[in-house]
Amino acid sequence: MTRGSPTLSRRLAPHPASVGEGRRFIRKVLEDGRRDDLCDAAELVVSEVVTNALVHAGTEVQIAALLGRDGVRVEVSDGSPHLPATKNYADLAATGRGLQLLEQMVDRWGVDPHDEGKTVWFELGTLAGPARGRQVMEVDPTGPAADTTVHCVDVELLGVPLLLHSAWQMQAESLLREYLLSRLDDDNGTYEIERHAAASDAMALLQEQVPAPLLDEDPEALMAAAVEPYVSAERVVVSVPAPSVPHFALLAEILETATDMADAGTLLTPPTQPEVQSLRRWLCSEVVHQSDRRPPQPWDADLADASPPRVPAEWDSSVVSTAVGAMLAADDTNRILAVSPAAVALLGYGDASELVLRRLVEIIPRRYRQAHLAGFTLHLFAGRGPLLSTTVLVPALRRDGSEITVEMRVSALRLPEGRRAFIAELSEPAA
Repeated sequence: MTRGSPTLSRRLAPHPASVGEGRRFIRKVLEDGRRDDLCDAAELVVSEVVTNALVHAGTEVQIAALLGRDGVRVEVSDGSPHLPATKNYADLAATGRGLQLLEQMVDRWGVDPHDEGKTVWFELGTLAGPARGRQVMEVDPTGPAADTTVHCVDVELLGVPLLLHSAWQMQAESLLREYLLSRLDDDNGTYEIERHAAASDAMALLQEQVPAPLLDEDPEALMAAAVEPYVSAERVVVSVPAPSVPHFALLAEILETATDMADAGTLLTPPTQPEVQSLRRWLCSEVVHQSDRRPPQPWDADLADASPPRVPAEWDSSVVSTAVGAMLAADDTNRILAVSPAAVALLGYGDASELVLRRLVEIIPRRYRQAHLAGFTLHLFAGRGPLLSTTVLVPALRRDGSEITVEMRVSALRLPEGRRAFIAELSEPAA
């Protein structure tokens, strides 16, 4: 962009009040430069970028603005080396839309890594008229090389459930953010932001190094790909800088507390599946234990407690239990709430009582269970639901251990107090 006025800057403390200070700073710069037309968009984007810097870096933040004749360039610098990544969350997700908003509102934006961390920059007013929308996410490839003077611990993760890890990342990010908001006040804002940033550092190290499977939106393609062993990795090595090792213990502590708060109704997040909690405990403990030179222990899904901590959702399930066709209902804890007589017979059981309050995974073949748990979590925490309201062919596990292929169509219901129920219509495929 064409240079005009000198660059103005301000340092912001790692405190919630800094978001408002950043907004006021950019508004004054634009008003003094007679570019009031850019104020609203700039304030909104600065809020998102400064918030992300605070909660993910936990360091001082520097905001700088260069107002030129053809627009404004804003730079927000923090002390974290982790680069931002756009999250493909659905509209109902509680988090993950900051960079999407950035991409929608600015002309260009990018990230410049540097020795002290990184700088996220964006430009407004630099493209004329309808050209807005040609946003380009640019990451400077000439950033500094990794600091080889920092000792790293190579953590060997064995039998990693890649789909479940991706789902856990979204779930944990949502839970961490709500926990942070519940803890913030004027007296402890800096302390809580620094703790959140340390926990986010641990998550970012895993996200950057544990491969994420591609999730197809097409139901048939999704069912074909989301099956063991394609959704797991036999071995993943994660390099953890020594200063970041304690962050994994802190991540485990915060998420354990946050999950307990959510289950008690203090936080408004959906229920967390036992396998997701077990995965988090395993990941964090492997980093801590292997930093003490203990041998790696493989992931074992059977370590999870089979009983979700939350009570089943209250719902009049008679529409399912008295249905003529084969129907099954479950709640957001993954428990079966009701089964129609036709579904009981289809699955080879003698009575609905043998299925009610058992977990859905018990009627899902083992090779599909990770995909089910990951998909269930992604729907609850990120709004993703490619299999909802679509008829798909799926295998079901009968009581005697045999499998049957059924046509399934699932619809979701919102219940009081934020709970959810899912109704599956089942039928045998036409010959």
